[in-house]
Amino acid sequence: MTDKQKLSLKALILMIFTSVFGFTNISRSYYLMGYSAIPWYILSGIAFFLPFAFMIAEYGSAFKDAKGGIYSWMEKSSGKKYAFVITFMWFASYIIWQVNVGSGIWIVLSNAIFGVDKTQQWSLFGLDSVKTLGILAICWIIMVTYVSNKGLEKIKKITSVGGSAVALINIFLFVGGLIILILNKGKVLQPINFEAFFQSPNPKYAGGEIAVLSFVVYAIFAYGGIEVIGGLVDQTENPEKNFPKGVSIAAIIITVGYALGILMFGSFTNWDFAFKSFSKETITLGNVSYIGMNHMGYQLGLAFGLSEAAARTFGLWISRYMGISMFLALTGAFFTLIYSPLKQLIGGTPKELWPKSWTVEKNGMYVNAMKYQAACVIVIIAIVSFGGKSAKQFFEVLVSMTNVSMTLPYFFISYSFLAFKKNQEIEKPFEKFKSMGVVKAAVFLVCLVVGFANLFTIIEPAISSGDWLTTIMSVAGPLLFTLLALYLYNRMEKKYGKLN
Repeated sequence: MTDKQKLSLKALILMIFTSVFGFTNISRSYYLMGYSAIPWYILSGIAFFLPFAFMIAEYGSAFKDAKGGIYSWMEKSSGKKYAFVITFMWFASYIIWQVNVGSGIWIVLSNAIFGVDKTQQWSLFGLDSVKTLGILAICWIIMVTYVSNKGLEKIKKITSVGGSAVALINIFLFVGGLIILILNKGKVLQPINFEAFFQSPNPKYAGGEIAVLSFVVYAIFAYGGIEVIGGLVDQTENPEKNFPKGVSIAAIIITVGYALGILMFGSFTNWDFAFKSFSKETITLGNVSYIGMNHMGYQLGLAFGLSEAAARTFGLWISRYMGISMFLALTGAFFTLIYSPLKQLIGGTPKELWPKSWTVEKNGMYVNAMKYQAACVIVIIAIVSFGGKSAKQFFEVLVSMTNVSMTLPYFFISYSFLAFKKNQEIEKPFEKFKSMGVVKAAVFLVCLVVGFANLFTIIEPAISSGDWLTTIMSVAGPLLFTLLALYLYNRMEKKYGKLN
């Protein structure tokens, strides 16, 4: 790669920002915690995002030619068995993501068509809405797997749409919120005071310390996606200088962006009115972002002097736009993530680990493995959708499962960094952490934040409200996939002996 093709500092910052920053994190956080989400975002940015991003950067630079991604990083650092189990756990997070998005995408589609979430009124074969969404999610998984098995070119056509439309949602949040503030002469609908930054308006998070601490997983999840920067060190101009600067600036921009976004949400969203009076449907973590943007359109209409009816209609159109944008983006993401993590898992690990049928390729895809993956996703969807009680609990289970499964591997990737730094045989072209004392402190900090956040997320539903389903399902995914990984590895050792 020539210098002209390499990433400038600005391009690096932009790439990190677009990979990490997500609008729905803002709306969900405001719904759960109000302004009191902001200190947790700042804490997570300092104690998790920055140190973990630099660890990923060091890994990526040292193993820039390795095809196995995080498996290659940990194999050289902590051994093949550790690497395989953690990589399998990482892969499992995308299985859970498919379960979550396969069910939630119908809320997105409902908003795109109607401007509101009508899924709680849907019924197939006389079943309730949760089971109906489960059946639709299963149909979605079958369709996406079928199309993806036709080859990469089919996927590229689908993934090329949606990204720009979603980026505009973030711009619209800040620009629209600013216009409302100006037209309302600086008046904010959710009062700002010192107590508001430490007390949630949501009754569930207002009293219990465990519930509040469990929110940290949402903040960590909001910084997810930083794994992408592992391969950017060698693509950056003057990486020794620009990379740490780019990561630091991006971390500040993302943290400040989340904080300002939550503040902006409060400028046009009175928590009690928006989530109790304004919204007729039951609020879930699946539809709260659309309710929030609907309400923003409503307030923008009122600020421009529209009638009550016209303002509500304007809100519906804003919600429709968000629904269309998110549907396109999630569809594109789904078609990518249904094959990309699986390809990295099977293609980047020793072939001896896999039954022969799993490694069969056609059109550049592991066609049989994708079918087994689809079957696994369908089973989990069926268990959650037919075992739940309500739409609210259904999406709380799905979001909790997703948050835990996608953040827990960060603990083990970070822990493996100790062995990586101690191994003098590994060439390290880029080093942010110079001394082992600093390395140990960074690893301890990241493991502490991720470990405790996941612990509180897992136990909180059972302790606070006796919701054992959410607690069990949150831990079941990572545990089952860890056991499956150990089975595959032990099977390989019995058949081939220990790999060199």
